[in-house]
Amino acid sequence: MAETTIWTGSDKYLCDPELAQAFHMSRVLGMPLLIEGEPGTGKTELPLQYANSNNLEMFVYPVGSKSNVEAFVAKFDHVKYLRDSQIEVLNAQREEKGMETKLTTGGRSTEQLNDYVNMGPAASAYSAPNSVLLIDEIDKAPREFPNDLLYALSHRKFVLPESGKVIQISEEDMPAIVITSNREQELPTAFKGRCIYHYISFPEPDMMKEIVLKHYPKADNDIIDTSISLFYQLRNFGLERAPSTRELLNWLKYMKQFAKDEAIAKIKALDGLGALVKTQADMDRVKRQSLGGLAQSDDKPPYGGY
Repeated sequence: MAETTIWTGSDKYLCDPELAQAFHMSRVLGMPLLIEGEPGTGKTELPLQYANSNNLEMFVYPVGSKSNVEAFVAKFDHVKYLRDSQIEVLNAQREEKGMETKLTTGGRSTEQLNDYVNMGPAASAYSAPNSVLLIDEIDKAPREFPNDLLYALSHRKFVLPESGKVIQISEEDMPAIVITSNREQELPTAFKGRCIYHYISFPEPDMMKEIVLKHYPKADNDIIDTSISLFYQLRNFGLERAPSTRELLNWLKYMKQFAKDEAIAKIKALDGLGALVKTQADMDRVKRQSLGGLAQSDDKPPYGGY
């Protein structure tokens, strides 16, 4: 029976109530959860932390521009099959000549086609009831990839290549499937219709502080407040690429090596800016502004719209 209790996060992951409800609904209904949102908001961490905290088997498929269903589901190893066929012919010839030694196929038999099927993450997850399957950044895939998944998502089964073996799973035993997207391209409407949908809004400052404390429970309160204040100033600064939660956590991880007063001074001076800002144009803009007082004031700047 699938794990269908509401999961609200782990020691390292804060799952807000709306996301927790969407994830719970997807598991109860045996449907994938499609999570969209800007990079660095914890989309990928959800299934990883869920699997880890519940000791569940985890399968991951990182999507790229050349992704296809064959790699996602399973591949038939034609090269290995041909080589083993040749070995079987050679062994038959050796036997005719009275030779006792035989070449090995590693226990495979060309009469058992399943011996040559390399299971991908999808077929593996469907073979492991109540596991977790992450399809990461599906918006990077060719247009046909999500469309090709529609049948499998609707019927909860895959047909393995060449052998024709069917891997099918019940609604109750479905893996918890999480699909992430950064919205680089719009996904097909029919595909979205097979999923439970959730958009992760960027955390407001109070929630961001809770997230930081999940990762660094012993962090000094003044260091957290100062860093979060400047972080949201940067996000409201109209940069080409606004810094994300992941980047704030990396910045604070760097600051952990310094004593409190030194860390606060470095934060106000935007020391280690490369952890937050990722383009040269943005870097130049921030540096020019900081000379005019962006991070030099002792007063805590406002959070803007967050």
